Amino acid sequence: MTPPQPRVAVIGAGPSGLYAAAALLASGLDTGISVDVIDRLPAPYGLVRYGVAPDHVKMKSVIRVLRKPFDLAEVNFLGNVPVGREPGVPFEVLHEHYHAVVYATGSSVDRALGVPGEQLAASLGSGAFVSWYCGHPDFVRLDPPLDHPGVAVVGAGNVALDVARVLAKSHEEMAPTDIPDPVLDALLHSRVRDVHVLIRRGPQHVRFTPAELRQIGELANADVIVHDDGLFAAGAVDIEQIQERRQRQNLEMLAEWSAAGTAGTGKARRIHLRFLRSPVRLHGDDGRVSSVVVERNEIVDGRVVGTGEHETLDVGLVVRAIGYAAEPIPGLPFDEASGTVPNEGGRVVSDGVVVPGVYVAGWIKRGPTGVIGTNKGDAGETVEALLADLPTLPEPKQPDREALLATLAEHGVRPVDWNGWLRLDAEEIRLGGVRGGAERVKVAELSGMLAACRPAE
Repeated sequence: MTPPQPRVAVIGAGPSGLYAAAALLASGLDTGISVDVIDRLPAPYGLVRYGVAPDHVKMKSVIRVLRKPFDLAEVNFLGNVPVGREPGVPFEVLHEHYHAVVYATGSSVDRALGVPGEQLAASLGSGAFVSWYCGHPDFVRLDPPLDHPGVAVVGAGNVALDVARVLAKSHEEMAPTDIPDPVLDALLHSRVRDVHVLIRRGPQHVRFTPAELRQIGELANADVIVHDDGLFAAGAVDIEQIQERRQRQNLEMLAEWSAAGTAGTGKARRIHLRFLRSPVRLHGDDGRVSSVVVERNEIVDGRVVGTGEHETLDVGLVVRAIGYAAEPIPGLPFDEASGTVPNEGGRVVSDGVVVPGVYVAGWIKRGPTGVIGTNKGDAGETVEALLADLPTLPEPKQPDREALLATLAEHGVRPVDWNGWLRLDAEEIRLGGVRGGAERVKVAELSGMLAACRPAE
């Protein structure tokens, strides 16, 4: 008698979850594996859909790889299924249907600056701001104020540059992207003219990739102004001694922009790269940000040290892009310090003991580090552990798909399957044609997403 297929649920349809699903399918087990990819949203792809900037079309092309198991009907997609929250399916109930569950839910909480005034309105995390312009349904009501000429973006990584670039781009540059119509309209009417990127270290320490940095120098609507305290002019940054190619490319661009001075060429907007600067206080009028106090830093023995010299920037919005943390998953142990679920190679560990049948992958496993491709090896490690454990895992109490669908219905959950997503996908492509020149336009409202997923009557 042929043994039944092992059943595995992957919670999260972003890169880490989909790489895990692909690795499970490639396991080579004689019986095969039944894999359900479960996501609380009706659309798959997670961070690729809701974290990659709308104008980064090439980066989004990884979707062609991530979708293959669905196209071959080897994996079941169950969208619009919240897990561990109300309304939704409790953690322990879901586990009754599977031999193993892999959590790949990412890290979605913006880290705080820890400075006075951070609680003011118009002080936002980049996760929220990026989700807004990427059309995440949780953030359609964010409505960030773009009615002031000045914006401060805090951070020295690619996300900070993404935020600055989107704020500085012209309507004509953004219209061909998948950006939702309400966001495109908000950017069209934006009064933002100066975007100040506050970078706590010097030019030689930035974590930008050269491609991201180059993009802000190619904007039709914005000049790049480098404020480096004369480091390049004084020869304090010796580019010739830099061996690492990425760092060298960054410094060559920054040196060129620095030499051009601070006057700009007269474009409508300016991106100011302010090195050796940290925000120390946010001021507000009527409960909203009206300015940010910035302290000048210096590097002493490799450490960032404040000099006590302050300046005030007139801004109406502050976006912090200083990293992310994870939210605890109900029913799983959680390490507040690292923002991860304790694990050994992907196996969840509670009080030093492995929890049978429960695994993690992606940022919730290792923390918010790496690029999209990093998730492939990370997921492979987790799946390897899961496959090794399969012979010892207990049989699920309710092992068939019909029982799962009945359980979802009992908890008021109406899942969206892959065909439902394809209907939404087709609607977004249609809207791109309506706009003209756009490959697609995202549907951001959850109600609109669900309506598009339903078959035509």
